[in-house]
Amino acid sequence: MNLSVRIVANENGGFTAICPTLPGCMSRGHTKDEARRKLDEAICGYFAAINNFVPENLPCEVVEVASEA
Repeated sequence: MNLSVRIVANENGGFTAICPTLPGCMSRGHTKDEARRKLDEAICGYFAAINNFVPENLPCEVVEVASEA
């Protein structure tokens, strides 16, 4: 399974990472990398909650890195 990830700059100077495929799966961080790491944890938690399954690796692809004005 390939998941799309969107990372956007937020108004507080940090970043928000969202996985649109998994409803409600998002995270925030001070840097893009921190937001992405936290999102990876959220995705693992999502799968663990719905399937009792934790993937060993997450084949995610950042498809858009944008900033909001």
